[in-house]
Amino acid sequence: MRASLIRGRWAEAAAVAGGALLSFAFAPFDLWPLAILAPALLFELWQGAAPRRAAWLGFLFGAGTFGAGTWWLYISIHGFGGAPVWLSVLLIVALVAIMAAWQALQGYLAARLLPAAGARRWLLGLPALWLLIEWWRGWFLSGFPWLSLGYAPTDTPLAALAPVGGVYLLSAILALGAGAVVALVRGGRGARVAALAVLALPWLAALALGQHRWTEADGAPVTVAVAQGAVPQDLKWQVENRLPTRELYRGLNERLLGTRLIVWPEAAIPELANDAQAYLRQVYAESQAHGSDILMGVVRGDGWDEQQRDYANYYNSILALGNQVAFYDKRHLVPFAEFFPVPAFVRRWLRLLSLPYSDFTRGKEGQPALAVGGLKVAPTICYEDAFGAAQLAVLRDANVLVNVTNDAWFGRSPARFQHFQIARLRALETGRYLVRAANDGVSAIVGPQGEVLARAAEYRPTVLQGTVQPLRGLTPYARVGNVPVVLAGLLAAFAAVLAGRRRGAAA
Repeated sequence: MRASLIRGRWAEAAAVAGGALLSFAFAPFDLWPLAILAPALLFELWQGAAPRRAAWLGFLFGAGTFGAGTWWLYISIHGFGGAPVWLSVLLIVALVAIMAAWQALQGYLAARLLPAAGARRWLLGLPALWLLIEWWRGWFLSGFPWLSLGYAPTDTPLAALAPVGGVYLLSAILALGAGAVVALVRGGRGARVAALAVLALPWLAALALGQHRWTEADGAPVTVAVAQGAVPQDLKWQVENRLPTRELYRGLNERLLGTRLIVWPEAAIPELANDAQAYLRQVYAESQAHGSDILMGVVRGDGWDEQQRDYANYYNSILALGNQVAFYDKRHLVPFAEFFPVPAFVRRWLRLLSLPYSDFTRGKEGQPALAVGGLKVAPTICYEDAFGAAQLAVLRDANVLVNVTNDAWFGRSPARFQHFQIARLRALETGRYLVRAANDGVSAIVGPQGEVLARAAEYRPTVLQGTVQPLRGLTPYARVGNVPVVLAGLLAAFAAVLAGRRRGAAA
């Protein structure tokens, strides 16, 4: 196989630069063509590379992507978490290295299993490996599906295919596009014709499906609102701010009374719900008197131990205050923020450094939709909305999505916009409206085609009002999840490997 046109140290520099450029394919930059061109550069760098070399180049590419795309974690770890600079940098480097290792694995497998050049490598093998590795890192060991290729085209016609196969179908299409670019540059006439077809057909299919509606109305439209407190993260949990924060949210809520459903963000009140029961009852009574129900993010304790003078379990929850009072408990916890997968002696060391070290308890699987505000709500908290397949079971009953979050942990960085892009794709995949309440943004109401219907100003206390249409029915993706796309990726990878071996045997 002919070697890459970029060699030596230039190849290593190109891998890092290409990976970093890929991060600009996503919000807030939205340079989505980079989601094709950057992987195409990596595919070119892998041409003729030995397995170890391909793994190294893949690692550098992944380090560039996640270094440039998730640097904002430093703000939460050091700026708000109070960790020393050296520890903050170490944790960021460790995360970037872990994420880059997945790209290294892809490079190694590409060189080992797909040594022969040609259309099968570019249009089958490499895109299939990209899809499978991206899907794997999205759930293995709790998963980190951030910066998956499929989020990049959220504002393009290609997004019409999200209800068909979800974010990983879009990732596969973009990876196929990357392989097609390489085939156009390197391939013969037949490979180029196939590449042009690969580039064009998904867009034609998306245009054909652009006006199709996968879900239908489930009752009358419902008025909804978001109360955005915008409490600065460095002040939020200070004891002296509890009463002002209570009054802030009560005041915002009073402005919205009469709206059928009012949503407060994640952990809106900076204290245990157990300790704020009188306040919550007061807000509940005021809201009910005006025909309003509330969904609010709270932290709560459960299982009081009189001897230890502490709760056995702590939950990051959503409290539903409607005809009935109910909780949804967060299921997908954030490693090193909400739970700490480290030995006991490390926890003791973290305690000496004044870092958080107590774990939240994971919510139960199979929690039902919340019946509130005349809606059946599929709830998610924080980055739970990045795990689309985990929400599919509740969609058989739910007719609207609600996400509560606090992205103030990451300052005025790209993090909140990346997260909002992820949330919008969940609306697209499921064919449902989404109400999103964030502490200081991005708070918004999103339609079933991922369109932003209303959006609150960021970084300041405000309210947002609008109307959602409850919708029923299941998109193809909501019926079957990621299974068909992953199986197609496995079959494509197997076919490419088998064809390569037969070609080698014939030679």
